[in-house]
Order: sequence, then structure tokens, then C-alpha cells
Amino acid sequence: MSTLKKIFAKLCKILYNKTMFYHIVTFGCQMNVHESEKIASILEEMGYKPTPNREDADVIVFNTCAIREGAEDRMFGNVGALKRQKRQNPNLVIAVCGCASQKSSTAEYIKKTFPFVDVILGTFNLHKIGEYIDQARKKRVLELWNEGEIDEEKSYLRTSGDNAWVNIMYGCNNFCTYCIVPYVRGREKSRQKENILNEIRQIVKEGKYKKITLLGQNVNSYGKDLSPSITFTQLLREITAIEGDFKVGFMTSHPKDITDELIEEIAHNDKMLKEIHLPAQSGNNRILKAMNRSYTREKYLDIIKKIKTLIPNVVLTSDFIVGFPTETEEEFLDTMDLVEKVRFSSIFAFIYSPREGTVAAKMDGQIDEVTKHDRVNRLLNLEKKIQKEDKK
Repeated sequence: MSTLKKIFAKLCKILYNKTMFYHIVTFGCQMNVHESEKIASILEEMGYKPTPNREDADVIVFNTCAIREGAEDRMFGNVGALKRQKRQNPNLVIAVCGCASQKSSTAEYIKKTFPFVDVILGTFNLHKIGEYIDQARKKRVLELWNEGEIDEEKSYLRTSGDNAWVNIMYGCNNFCTYCIVPYVRGREKSRQKENILNEIRQIVKEGKYKKITLLGQNVNSYGKDLSPSITFTQLLREITAIEGDFKVGFMTSHPKDITDELIEEIAHNDKMLKEIHLPAQSGNNRILKAMNRSYTREKYLDIIKKIKTLIPNVVLTSDFIVGFPTETEEEFLDTMDLVEKVRFSSIFAFIYSPREGTVAAKMDGQIDEVTKHDRVNRLLNLEKKIQKEDKK
């Protein structure tokens, strides 16, 4: 713990004559879950203790998601519900961070609509949250960085049981037309290989974790920005060469970057989990092109064939978006057909949600909500049917 943080912790106890508590609310993906672990570590270094009850907290942090409108709406509802608590306890510090608040329009909305929120920050400066919370006891903080260096944490809390999350990269260069991620997470930045390996060596040394999950918006493009470059498969080989009793998984991958070399490594490496999450998003070529996914239905099915041939017991999962602008009934049926052909272990089906600033949000031919809900229900019912049949 740094000297300043030690001093802050002591001051809290002196000024408030009690232990200070924090409460974190996390929305969204596994990367957000892992980043909430980092936030918790920072707060505990400052002397705070966790509490499951918002009413008991001295600091409440919302780690937000911007992928779908529903996640933002839930966040707004949660934040708004704290108005009374803040009035009753003016010393309460409320912070909103993450992908949603990285968008300047959302940050301004939070600032104007919820004047009792003390700290608003984005994705590039999460590691500064402790300093901002300290500052917020004197004045309100709104701090959005457009770019930032990777903050190499040496150690932090892990709260996901026997699974340890490890970020290997941040950001995305793909610019799928429906997706806000490149705008709120920035371009791809890979962590240095040795920093990743050192973190994993420490995890293995602790002996508490049987599974290590590598995280990134698109893990299989890892290393392209490094000099010298390194492939994701090469990284996996070095990670699994570390001595210890553990398995390695990863998420999320992009079909355009899946290589035969990677499939073979997963198949033949005993330390690799035989699990692949490979988002298809649609089963129709015109929609895939409109989404800027950079592969075809045929290419995707070819990848699946290779995976199933080399890894017969593979657990295959995928993501799908229904109701993308201009999607016809026939094009949706192509998605249903692809799911029927592949027979995934499970799928995550989402209704298309326009995201401000993305190309798809400006497209003509937006699909009505009734049609979108009908399609997602049919797709999920197909998934249930396949799972029931495959269990026989």
C-alpha cells in the first residue's frame, strides 16, 4: 500500500470514527467483473471494507456497460434510487465508471440528471478511482480520458471462486456496425507477454485457482500490435508451459481471426479447456456484411466443421443479434438454420439495440420491437429444443 493510501485510511478512521465500507454494482461482461475486482482492490488498499448492503456503504461504485440500451437504463434506475440515501448521508460518495460513462453524452446526462453523483469516469482511468474518490470529498469529479496506457496491476482481489480472470488485451479494431466497444474501449492494445506470464505464475503459486480465463474484446488478435509480434496461439503455449495444476480458457474470440493453428492447439494441449465461444451474430451473408463482420456464413460453418473434427467433445457457444436493421424474415430464418446445423451447447440471443454513434443506429429499415421480440423468442425456443434433443 502506498504511503498516501495508508494516510487516507487512517484519516478516514479518525474523521468518521468507524470502518469505511464500499459497495460495487457491476453491469455487463466478464471484463467488467474483473475490473470491478481491481476497483475493490484499490478501495481495500485505502482502508475500505466490502459490504453487500448499499445502505451501509460509504462509497458506492457503478461499473457500467454500454453494449445495450437496457444495461444503461438499469444503471440509470439504480443510480436514481440513491437520491434519498445521499440526502440522508451527504458523506456518501457515489461513483459511476466504465463503458457507459466513457461516452461523453452519457457522462453529461449523468452529470445533469443526477447532481448527487460525485465521480464520473470512463474506461481509460479506472486505476485512478481511488484518487478521484478522495478528491470527491472536496469537489465533484468528471474525468474522461480519450486514451490511456495499460495499467499493469501487480496483484488485486479475485472474487470468482476457483477461476482467475486475466486481461491479455484491451480495445477492438473491428468496428462492427452495431457495436459501441471501439468507441468506449479504444483501439486494440496488447499487454506485454512477460507481464501476463508473471501474473499467471503468481496465480498458480497461490494454488487457489484451477481455471485461468484470458480476457479481451477479441483475444485471438492478441499480439498484432506488439514488437516483435506474437500470436495468440504462441501466448497460449507459453502460458500452458507454466508448471501447475490449472486449465486455460478464453473469451471472446472473433471468427475472422480463428486459425487452424489455434484450433489444433486447443485440441492437443491438455491444459486447454475444450470450450470455444465463437459469436456468429447472424446466419445470413447480407446481414453479416451489413454488420461488418468480415466473414461469411460458409466460412463460419467451415470453422465449426474443423473444430468439431479435431475436438469432438467441444463445448461450443455463440452470440446472435436478431432484428438488425433491414433483416427480413427469410434472413432471420437463415440464422435459425445455422443454429440448427451447428447445434451449439448454448447461445446468447440479443435483440438489436441502437447505440448512439454507431453506423447501424443511422441505418434505414429499423425493425419494430414486436418483430424483434418475436424473433428472439423463436431463436431461444429453438435452442431449448436442440438442448432437449441432444440430452436424449
